[in-house]
Amino acid sequence: MDKEKLIAIDSVMMQIEKQYGKGSVMKLGANTTMDIEAISTGCLSLDIALGLGGVPRGRIIEIYGPESSGKTTIALHIIAEAQKLGGSAAFIDAEHALDPNYAKNLGVKVDELIVSQPDNGEQALEITEALVRSNALDVLVVDSVAALVPRAEIEGDMGDSHIGLQARLMSQALRKLTASISRSKCVVIFINQLREKIGVMFGSPETTTGGRALKFYSSVRLDIRRIDRIKVGEEILGSRARIKVTKNKVAPPFKIAEFDIMYNEGISRTGNIVDIAVNEDIIAKSGSWFSYNDIRLGQGRENAKIYLKENQEIAIEIENKIRAKYNLPLMKEEKSEKPKVKDKAKVAKSKLGQAEDMDLVKSDEVESKVGQAKK
Repeated sequence: MDKEKLIAIDSVMMQIEKQYGKGSVMKLGANTTMDIEAISTGCLSLDIALGLGGVPRGRIIEIYGPESSGKTTIALHIIAEAQKLGGSAAFIDAEHALDPNYAKNLGVKVDELIVSQPDNGEQALEITEALVRSNALDVLVVDSVAALVPRAEIEGDMGDSHIGLQARLMSQALRKLTASISRSKCVVIFINQLREKIGVMFGSPETTTGGRALKFYSSVRLDIRRIDRIKVGEEILGSRARIKVTKNKVAPPFKIAEFDIMYNEGISRTGNIVDIAVNEDIIAKSGSWFSYNDIRLGQGRENAKIYLKENQEIAIEIENKIRAKYNLPLMKEEKSEKPKVKDKAKVAKSKLGQAEDMDLVKSDEVESKVGQAKK
């Protein structure tokens, strides 16, 4: 490029930065913060499917699917993972259906979670905007888009027609939110419900609520479905879920992840490890027996899961082999704190010192009494 053009570009960029602030315009190669950070979903197979090892920071995520498929469970697991890293999270409960006990079982620090139960859609999105602009949040969940009822609809009568009102509300809100979300590095998750189009002859009649704006502004869209039940005898312990990454702007899309959702426990970590390790030939499966190196994990998948749950060191070792294969950050082993010998010696020394002091006091008392008797 000509020197004159380079000088002109540099002067214009300096002028723009002076007017709008540093970082408002830059050369892509000179931007040191282009690496996209991610927050784990708490599900290893989903982290692999997303390509980054989790959901990208500073982006909008949409999770949609049928009822009781595990949408809120995924969102709560992401909140729990963000809190483990020392981050803060908020939950906009537009459905008024958040169960604190279930969230606690999933690992969410309920006492630190910011919760709002708004009266209408406008209020919910204004609260969302205020929280995002604070630059203090790591994860914000809106549950759900279908429950963001416009104020006009609430104040009106039953049966009144409000065509396109919610779609306009979402479109306006997302236009305002996108830039703030990117600057704050906050993950904003919109949970959405499914509806069916009338009169569709070919193709899927399913669609999501809230218009098309969310489809455009989302960097990642996750389609979650319940595909099976997990039964032991006649007792149903959970469900098998499948997630398809229908849109991904930060990694290759259309990857599929399967995992177990256990009741009152959430996503089964050990079940996920067993499934992926068998596919990657890390765990050997012979008939119904599962084995790792020379260790027999158990007969049947459920017994292998129980063994890994009881032996965390082996579970972490297997998980780290999987993570290394997919270039994901490794798990750290939790070491139990043992009392140091030095501390014990200090305690013994202090006790000995106290005993010597007591002996000196007693000897002084005896000497004083003997002196008084002589007098």
